[in-house]
Amino acid sequence: MNIYFSILCFFFPPVLGSVVSFVFNGGGLWSALLIALKKRRFNADRPMIWLTVAIYAYCAANLLASIVNNSFARDAPHLIPLVTFLFFPVSYSTWSITRKTTLARTIVLSSMAACFVAVLLAICQQYWLGIRAEGGAGNAIVFATVVCLAVVVCVAGALSGIEQARNPLFYATLAGTIAIIYSGSRIVWLALLIAGVAVMLINRHRLKGRNAVRLLLLLAAVGVVIATSSFQAISGRVDFLRSDWGALGVGGNYDTSVGIRVALWQIGLKAFHDMPVFGHGMGATQLLIKQGFLDQFAMNAGFNHFHNGFLTALVQAGILGAVTLAAIFAVAAGNAARVLRNSDDPLERFGATVIVIVVITYLTAGMTGILIGHDILDSVLMVFLVCGTYLASGRQVPLLEEQALAPVMEEQAPVMEERALPSATQKMFRARQ
Repeated sequence: MNIYFSILCFFFPPVLGSVVSFVFNGGGLWSALLIALKKRRFNADRPMIWLTVAIYAYCAANLLASIVNNSFARDAPHLIPLVTFLFFPVSYSTWSITRKTTLARTIVLSSMAACFVAVLLAICQQYWLGIRAEGGAGNAIVFATVVCLAVVVCVAGALSGIEQARNPLFYATLAGTIAIIYSGSRIVWLALLIAGVAVMLINRHRLKGRNAVRLLLLLAAVGVVIATSSFQAISGRVDFLRSDWGALGVGGNYDTSVGIRVALWQIGLKAFHDMPVFGHGMGATQLLIKQGFLDQFAMNAGFNHFHNGFLTALVQAGILGAVTLAAIFAVAAGNAARVLRNSDDPLERFGATVIVIVVITYLTAGMTGILIGHDILDSVLMVFLVCGTYLASGRQVPLLEEQALAPVMEEQAPVMEERALPSATQKMFRARQ
């Protein structure tokens, strides 16, 4: 069951989008029920506990913001999605009954399959529908973010030796990269570059001799294919960026992609200045943005976030919200760094690499987009943190049925041994007892 569940969690995000949130939250609810019925044991690994503290502190900061602003009724619909974060420790406890080798290969192979399907969806949307690729996520930035995770996981799987079939992983990396380019999400292009370099640095001990030459050839091949298949998409997005900056700098035109982001940042900073400690509450964001565009820019525009993850947290939950949000990524990164510094075990290093991948991708993409607060991104973040933390520094726990069976087997072992002996030997055995 855990294997099938893991496949869905890593394959669905780019392909079926929000379905992954139903899968993860359903799994979290089922895990909580199993622990309550004492059919699963709560696994209290220290790295998981510290990460749980950070996650729960972030949830508490948002709840406190609603209480301080006396806006619990207004904020309630926006607080409910925080349940996804609350499922972290119980999901970890259920996931940690899985063998680490099996889980690591499942992550790599599911990510590989997701890349192949993602590029098919991207090509169909780009050339048949004439829109930016958004896969099954319904949002180009979210689609690019989850595909970026899948691509870099494929790279990590190949370099770490978790999966020996490297050619399919190479083709999946290429396919996923093309899908990201067709999404037009420029900030995710940067995230892909940074995360890819980080993975190669982590596995630099494997990039020697023939492996180094092979990697250079593969990178050259990737560059050629991307240049020939996606040059128009890349150049078009770069031209848009240049023209948007020009329109903003020369004419003060905020009615562009870049201009709207700058306007959102100015509105967000003003809102934070008004309520710096506890924030305005999660339900105030859309109203603040709409009113800010009217008052400051005479524009009629509406968004549900400020296109910067930490600025959104500052407005919604104040300094407490931003600090606790940063703590989630800081604790996760600290756990990964500790493992990478002290461990030579390939599975543990792969788990730490998974954490590094999700931290880099989310923080980079969240600078001008969504960090958390989207059902797909929230669920995927928990999936990566659960699996990465377990692989990196967790311990596998046996099923309670196996624990109950072990003493019985130990008691039956002498009896079975006695029955297996010849009759004369049995008499001697009983005499000794």
